[in-house]
Amino acid sequence: MGAALLLFTQSLYAQDADSTPTLSLEEIWKVAETNNRQMKLSELNLQQSRLEVLEAKDRLLPELSVSGDVKLNSRFLIYENGLFSSPQDVPIKGYGYAAGYSLNFNLFNGGKERTAIKIRQEEETRSQYEAELQKHHVKYNVAVAYFDLYKFLNFRDFMNAEIAAEKKQLSLIESLQKNGIVLKSDVLRTSVKLSQLELSLSDIKKKIDITKQRLNVLMGRNNDEALEIIYQRNAEMDTVKNSGYADYINIASSQSPEYKIVNSDIQLSEMNIRQIKAGRLPKVSFYSYYNYTYPQISFYPYSNDLWGFGQTGIKVQFSIDNLYKSKHSMARAMVVNNQSKEKAGIKRDEILIQVNEAYLQQQQALESVETAEKNIIKTTETVRVIRNSYLSQESLLTDLLEAENALLEAKFNLTSAQTNVKLSHIRLLAIVGIL
Repeated sequence: MGAALLLFTQSLYAQDADSTPTLSLEEIWKVAETNNRQMKLSELNLQQSRLEVLEAKDRLLPELSVSGDVKLNSRFLIYENGLFSSPQDVPIKGYGYAAGYSLNFNLFNGGKERTAIKIRQEEETRSQYEAELQKHHVKYNVAVAYFDLYKFLNFRDFMNAEIAAEKKQLSLIESLQKNGIVLKSDVLRTSVKLSQLELSLSDIKKKIDITKQRLNVLMGRNNDEALEIIYQRNAEMDTVKNSGYADYINIASSQSPEYKIVNSDIQLSEMNIRQIKAGRLPKVSFYSYYNYTYPQISFYPYSNDLWGFGQTGIKVQFSIDNLYKSKHSMARAMVVNNQSKEKAGIKRDEILIQVNEAYLQQQQALESVETAEKNIIKTTETVRVIRNSYLSQESLLTDLLEAENALLEAKFNLTSAQTNVKLSHIRLLAIVGIL
């Protein structure tokens, strides 16, 4: 019965493990692009920009309104001989009403409305660049958390294997101590090392839980939702296919969202200058209105009959005060335009520095992988030699423990170097705008 219960428990545990999806980095990216809160906010900002373009286009439509009113009229007094003379009381109805329409269509306004549309369209384009930039940031942050989890999971396996090997070694040393071959201090040193390894394993497990929580948040999922990744013989850790530094620079100049944003700022500042200049030009509009009014008390002779009157024509307005009022506005707009150009130059220099830094970090990480692989080969052989010499009483236990620690550290360094290669490459792709 005990064996059957054990098999049943293991079967349930296997089913739970199988129900947890194992996600690759690409799959996590897809989930994050859909559910990440920052990405959703960027999409809402983009929707707002699109609606603002439509609002600007709506202002090109004619202004058409209908109106009506009902009112009570006071006495209609005419003072023919002055205010203090006896007035003439013109008989009118005690109430009145009116109904009509008004139409106004802008024929020319210096191009202000159409320039406003172009400004909104450029702002929409800028929002798209900002959404692209946010997507690169989110994907890079996801990659950082993903490879941290990859690294900690490998560290956990290394520690489990080291603890299992250390327990066997402790049993061997205890048996040697009982036979009087080694000292009691060797047993104590090995026990202390085993305790330190178990403490380090506990710390790594906590880091795994925290990193999984961070990944879930970046994917827009619940904090405690189950998450597993492939970290043993992971194809994503294959050698990075690297391009030349000049290629990355050329890509950044045309694809970098940050560079596109500052160029968009230049376009917006130039459009703002055209908008100010348009305010100095005359405004031409077509207008028409017609009203039915009762009673007729607008023109002499007055009448208590229904009265209809309207006008249709072309109206020209020219704001003389804008010729001197817009002087400082134009100067400010020119300064803003020059600032945008300087910011574009600064951003270009920053991107060049970032590309160079990320490229050199990637090269350094590749060199670190080669060095770590060589160190593992050397330290593995060192541990084998010292272990044999310790069992032959030709070396001290401290030498063996130091060699084992060096081997474990070399494994950690190799895994860290491999993740740094991938992260530096992803960062480079994010900077140039092709992640």
